[in-house]
Amino acid sequence: MVDVKIKTLLTIVETGNYTRAAQLLNLTQPAVSHHIRMLEEEYGIKIFNRNKKELLLTPEGAVLVKYARRVCSINAAARQAIDDCRRQIKHITVGITQTAAESLMPQVMATYCNDHPHTHINIITDTINNIYNRLKVFELDVGIVEGKVSDPSLTSVLLDTDFLCLIVSPKHRFAKQRSVSLRDLMKEKFILRSSNAGTRLLFDSYLQSHSETIRDLNVIMEMDNVTMIKELVAQNMGISIIAHSACREEEQRGRLAVVPIENANMIREINMIHHQDFTHPEILEDFRKIYNRLRS
Repeated sequence: MVDVKIKTLLTIVETGNYTRAAQLLNLTQPAVSHHIRMLEEEYGIKIFNRNKKELLLTPEGAVLVKYARRVCSINAAARQAIDDCRRQIKHITVGITQTAAESLMPQVMATYCNDHPHTHINIITDTINNIYNRLKVFELDVGIVEGKVSDPSLTSVLLDTDFLCLIVSPKHRFAKQRSVSLRDLMKEKFILRSSNAGTRLLFDSYLQSHSETIRDLNVIMEMDNVTMIKELVAQNMGISIIAHSACREEEQRGRLAVVPIENANMIREINMIHHQDFTHPEILEDFRKIYNRLRS
């Protein structure tokens, strides 16, 4: 069971206010203050700096909150695992990046659940950094991401390799060309993923390797919604760089044209990452087999 003082601390952090925390916890405000004083005495730290507008965590307080969240996540995972054992079912929470969500992976997991009726998968779509952070505090069981995560506490299983490509409307002048140069791209209107997206970081790296930056492009929009990016490009509102796996269907149907960029080699891995003590590693092997079967 999670210490009630830890619950109080996290509620204060979420609400930013002792009074609102007390109301949510059905406690008096003096009781909430007492819980924080007890934690400060127990760890020998000051948790909050107070000013007139807000509560600010001290550096030591931020460390305590990080581990408090981890404790709560592990407690929730333990309760879920015990309940799953009693009911003879499996609950798995999977974090998946936007581009990976546009690939075969949701279909892969749905296929697995249909083949294994006692399995329940909860899919959460987020950025690669947030998925990594949520894995670290045990809020996720598995992450499916484009790229690599360098952390010895996590195990990585290669699912596939993918590459970034230039997409344009079939009406765009590039659609009839065999390839385009980086200089040609400088004149176009771009609709790109946000700066923290894995595909965007890889494109940034490609530009830097050719002594260019995103600032040299005419970027008119940035967003995390891959489906909306593809729709705007199909309407010839701009061009974009996305993972090929995310636009394969639209390319086959003729809604989007994929045009090679001269001397571009933006290849990346799609990996499944998990803690070393993940209790169902065989599921990931089944995911990989289903993925390969659906892709072929």
